[in-house]
Amino acid sequence: MVAFLLWCLLFVVCWPLALLALIAYPFVWLLLLPFRLVGIAVHGALALIWAVVMLPARLLSAPFRLSRV
Repeated sequence: MVAFLLWCLLFVVCWPLALLALIAYPFVWLLLLPFRLVGIAVHGALALIWAVVMLPARLLSAPFRLSRV
């Protein structure tokens, strides 16, 4: 909603620039799409590495482990 209000303000102040922004937005979104996909893949890989590293700590702190008395 804030982006729309800012666009309306830009439209009042400088309508050619607002129309240019409206036309250019889909192309910029398509240009940035591969970077989003790479970011998602890197985030998933780092989450997997973090889960593998933290697995021993999670196993040692498991509530169901048998304690020797």
